[in-house]
Amino acid sequence: MKNLYSILLWSTSCAAALTACSPPEPSATALAQASDTTAHVSDADTTTHVKTALGKVPDLGDGDITVVTTKGDVRLAGTVASRAQMEAVITAARAAQGAHSIHDELTVRP
Repeated sequence: MKNLYSILLWSTSCAAALTACSPPEPSATALAQASDTTAHVSDADTTTHVKTALGKVPDLGDGDITVVTTKGDVRLAGTVASRAQMEAVITAARAAQGAHSIHDELTVRP
């Protein structure tokens, strides 16, 4: 009987210790806020955000880049002056709100 009591006490102590070490569950509010930033951005808004971000790329000017968004997937098509400019365009598009993935169809002008 004493061994059973010792085992029960030991297992309860271990369970309490493991529970205390677990990270807290995220609140429903935190989960809702996290999903609001990406889930509720329309494709038209995402396209606008990407075009705004592209406007901030140095030396791109008006550029010859078409932006099409479908379900958060952004397709970039057109031409840029250099490989470095291409990387800057892709980086800017990735940072735009609502962009889940970027499909690069850009080419460097000869």
